Amino acid sequence: MVLGFFLRTIDVTLNRDSKISSFRAFKTAAERLKQRISVVIFPEATIPAEYPPKLHPFKNGAFKLAIELKIPILPVSSINTWKILWNTGMEYGSRPGISDIFVHKPIETAHLTLDDADALRDEVYELIKQKLETA
Repeated sequence: MVLGFFLRTIDVTLNRDSKISSFRAFKTAAERLKQRISVVIFPEATIPAEYPPKLHPFKNGAFKLAIELKIPILPVSSINTWKILWNTGMEYGSRPGISDIFVHKPIETAHLTLDDADALRDEVYELIKQKLETA
């Protein structure tokens, strides 16, 4: 029930194989952010095929969007959720448990320009990667 509410209110679906779908998704995300509605973006732009999963390089879209709208980024590291909600490629499921989620300090973007998008992307990637490696 909670997950359904979550997906209906902040989920912006997209077809990863379609550039038009990606464009529409980011347009929808921008509209929601302008309305002060929180949006969760997974900047890897893929669902990793490895099991256990590993962090993949980030795409720029979410960071450009945050800079354009002057909205802070709130990085979140999900430490062990893959052990509770799993997808091995052959099977998927869930089990009772506690997910360890670490919410990092917000990163302001008001002073940044689009030329800073790569550096911002790399900063967030390293922050999350470091937390996953030390957990």
